[in-house]
Amino acid sequence: MQLTQEYLDTITYKVIGAAIEVHKTFGPGLLESVYHKCMKKELELRGISFKSEMLIPVHYKGLEIVTELRCDLFVENCIVVEFKITEGIMPIHEAQLLTYMNLLGCSKGIIITFNCINIFKEGQKTLITEAYHKLPKSN
Repeated sequence: MQLTQEYLDTITYKVIGAAIEVHKTFGPGLLESVYHKCMKKELELRGISFKSEMLIPVHYKGLEIVTELRCDLFVENCIVVEFKITEGIMPIHEAQLLTYMNLLGCSKGIIITFNCINIFKEGQKTLITEAYHKLPKSN
C-alpha cells in the first residue's frame, strides 16, 4: 500500500471519530489512562490497527540511546496520537508531538485532549510535517 495524503486523512478522521465516541460516553474528568484504554478498545472495534505506548527510538551521533519516550498510540504504522487531559492544547504538547513524529519519520500526528466540551471543535489538533505535502494526494 502506498502512503497518500488521502489515506492519512481517512485514518485521522477515524481516530478523531473514535475519540468523539469515547468522549460522548464519559465526557471530561477521567484519568488519561482510562481514556487511553477506552480508545484502544474503540479502535479495535473499528478494525484500526495500532501499537500502544510504543517506545520511540532515539539516535544520537550514530548510536541508539535507550530512553523511555513512548507515544500513546502509533496508528496504522503512520500516525502518532498523543492523549492529554489538560484544559486546551498547549504549545509544549505540539512540540512533543512534532518531536515524536520526527523521531518516527511520520508526516502526521494528532493531539487529543479529553478535558473539553467538544472534541471536534476544541479537543483535537492535527499536525503535519513538510513530508506530508510531498506525498501523493491519492492513489
